[in-house]
Amino acid sequence: MPLSALKRCLLASFFASMFCYLPTATAQDFSVKPITLVVGFPAGGSNDIVARLIAPHLGEALKTSVIIEIKAGASGTIAAGSVVRAAPDGHTLLVSSLSPTVVTPQTMRKPPYDPRVDLIPINMLGFTPETIAVGPTLPNVKTLAELIALAQTREITMSSAGVGGFPHLAIELFTIATKGKFVHVPYKGATPAIADTAAGHVDATMMDTPPLLGLIKEGRLTALAVSSEKRLSVLPEVPTAQETVPGFTAISWIGLFAPAKTPEAVTRRINEALTLTLKKPDVIAQLEKVALPSGLMASSEEFQKFVSAEYIRWGEVLKQAKIELTD
Repeated sequence: MPLSALKRCLLASFFASMFCYLPTATAQDFSVKPITLVVGFPAGGSNDIVARLIAPHLGEALKTSVIIEIKAGASGTIAAGSVVRAAPDGHTLLVSSLSPTVVTPQTMRKPPYDPRVDLIPINMLGFTPETIAVGPTLPNVKTLAELIALAQTREITMSSAGVGGFPHLAIELFTIATKGKFVHVPYKGATPAIADTAAGHVDATMMDTPPLLGLIKEGRLTALAVSSEKRLSVLPEVPTAQETVPGFTAISWIGLFAPAKTPEAVTRRINEALTLTLKKPDVIAQLEKVALPSGLMASSEEFQKFVSAEYIRWGEVLKQAKIELTD
């Protein structure tokens, strides 16, 4: 081989080997900047609780830091809308219940996004039933049957995390099932709704269980029932609602979502890290402790099919319940 050709060959080999060892910011490399988990409800709610629980473990798995960003309001649609508009690079993700990803967009005349095409479901984080609890304005109500009986004679105010969210829908379904005079009182998130119920400004609440646990254990709220099929290990003395109202169940869930057009390689890497996180014994135990047992599915595709089915299912329920559309 001529000397000049040999030199060119050696130089090409050298630069190729150097290129292989240069650090690159590929689609799967999350170390270049932090990941932001956007939460659509105030601090202290179920979405915030599970986001803060998984964040350090997810960051460890992806070798980056994970930031929680609260964008509360409009039953979670403000946060979801911001993620829809974010760069589809895996660094901005949505931690969301089924309210802004399934229910709320179907209760709005002009929803700001279509979750079916604008968000990619990555996997489920956990699921939780609603809990029906009363505050100090109803000191003599100790059972769900007593609450329902009282609601036949007068109006009972019941707080939720916002208009068009899943707790709102659960209250409407409960009202239909019991024919009680329950009046929905919406708030901008679970935390203020629960605080006002405990302060006696509202009679009762129906909310995701996690943010209620502290006030229930302190005795500031009295839990009457949980909307799951079985009693909860963290509230074993609290009966299920269907023990009094046959067939009544209302299960909420929380998942992780990415903006549409996020590359499949990116969502796959995030799901791998999430799977490692949710299989850790200490994470499983922590989720159980806050009444948010892991709902991890075998794949992102399975979760995507589940979310699609939930959209159809709750859409039909909304029509049957004749929920009025909001602006």
